[in-house]
Amino acid sequence: MALQWMILGYVVAAEVAIAVLLTLPSPKLLKSRIVSLVSLILQPSMFIVPFAGFQLLDIYWKNEHRLMCTGETCTAAERDRYEKSIYKAQRNVILCTAACLLYWCIYRVCRYYKEIQNLEEVEKRYKNE
Repeated sequence: MALQWMILGYVVAAEVAIAVLLTLPSPKLLKSRIVSLVSLILQPSMFIVPFAGFQLLDIYWKNEHRLMCTGETCTAAERDRYEKSIYKAQRNVILCTAACLLYWCIYRVCRYYKEIQNLEEVEKRYKNE
């Protein structure tokens, strides 16, 4: 069960590294190569969005069917375990949301950079005419 969260954690860490790499100022040639490489990687890594969505649905289902520990029948250990499971679920929701949001940000940065390149090419053609 923890393997899926470990994978999602590594994917989010990789997405953060890619987002930082894309947003750092760098020479134009290096930036265009980085963007083209990341653009090639984006299509196969689209799996993260449905994977994170499925994990969110799983968290929601488990939350709806979780045994409540609010009465006086609960021991201190049961109450602690219940609170710990709630905190883990909240952490995992943040992780899933971050994975989807970072994927979207990387996609948009790459797309904006390609649009800027196209506009620069059009501008260069008009100057040459």
